[in-house]
Amino acid sequence: MKRMLLACAATALLATSADAVEMAITPSGFGKLDHVFLIMMENQSTTDVLGNPNAPFINSYAHIANQATNYFAVGHPSAPNYLEIVGGSNFGLTGDFWPNWVNSGCVDNEPSSGCGGAFTPISSSGHDNAVVSTATNSSQCNGQITIPPGGTPAPNNCALHDYPSASFTPRSIAGQLVAKHKSWKTYQESLPMVSPGVFGVNYADGAFSNLSPAGVFTTGPIQKLYAVKHNPFAYFQSVETGKNPNLSLAQVTDFDGPNGLWADLQSNAAPNFSMIVPNQCHDMHGGVSGGPPICSTATAAEKAYFMSEGDAEVAKLVNGIKASPAWGRGRNAIVVVWDENDYANAPNKVVLLVETNYAPNGQVSNLPYDHFSLLKTLEAGFGLPCLNHACDATSQVMADMFGGNSD
Repeated sequence: MKRMLLACAATALLATSADAVEMAITPSGFGKLDHVFLIMMENQSTTDVLGNPNAPFINSYAHIANQATNYFAVGHPSAPNYLEIVGGSNFGLTGDFWPNWVNSGCVDNEPSSGCGGAFTPISSSGHDNAVVSTATNSSQCNGQITIPPGGTPAPNNCALHDYPSASFTPRSIAGQLVAKHKSWKTYQESLPMVSPGVFGVNYADGAFSNLSPAGVFTTGPIQKLYAVKHNPFAYFQSVETGKNPNLSLAQVTDFDGPNGLWADLQSNAAPNFSMIVPNQCHDMHGGVSGGPPICSTATAAEKAYFMSEGDAEVAKLVNGIKASPAWGRGRNAIVVVWDENDYANAPNKVVLLVETNYAPNGQVSNLPYDHFSLLKTLEAGFGLPCLNHACDATSQVMADMFGGNSD
């Protein structure tokens, strides 16, 4: 009997520990959300974008939409930030390593580019990596910040807060939405597609799927416009295996095509949550690997042109969403956010803009927010419990950015 009581107590303790990383639903303070269109941009700080004459649309839009002027990424590099936005944790991922594919390992059809350090798909609870707010040496913040000898570390050059390693539940907002009979998709521009044949000019590089046959890659190097490091849902085993079609790679589509972004916007198929990711020539990232150099930023002229391309992409997406029938159905929001800054020894502060179709816009908020705050806000709007670090006391709902009031 004593052993049974101890076993029950241990089980209860474990349950309590698991529940601690997915808690009660947080009141939103701004009502419910029916559709969210989250546009992800790359590797530019607030000062790189705002005031830049090569980004006229974004700068104009910043005055029309709601703007968070004190919004931070959560460390470096890209892939952990994407996971933190959709799951509230880096889940132990330290770099931009590709995921292994269930039962087949990492597949790399452009050799020596991505399978080193391949990441085991997220399937069970564990502990994530600690994140410091201010990196004081090159070993911190995943070694992505260089502080010159004798230099002074800039406050918050890595994150808004210190985030000690914490236990995580292996779940994302996609799984939460499906459990509540809501829908999601991630639209990945230039997504590799193989079946029933090679689709488009930027074909699969193996980073997306273990089903990409090596035979189609024998003609030469491949331009990696699509990057799996910008597709966080592919890192979850449940999505890779796809036992539930609503929580599978079927929900990962391109911008074009019959099930793509533009088609869904014009139909009744727009999901409750859309994560929209331009390719690496359009998201202000640059540095596309494979084949001849493209999207170069080696000169000032190239940097200016590259900024203009990203600005044009944001304009196309925002205007396309607002002109679509989907924008008029329900209480909806467009969110434009950058994943991180450019690794400089400077505050890891990035642009975040929100426009709603149900409340006045033009609000400017100086409250301290970060990617965990964004996740908590989206979960609150969809009536979902917070996940992982989105449950932290420092992760505040961004009610003022979504038409409500922040205390």
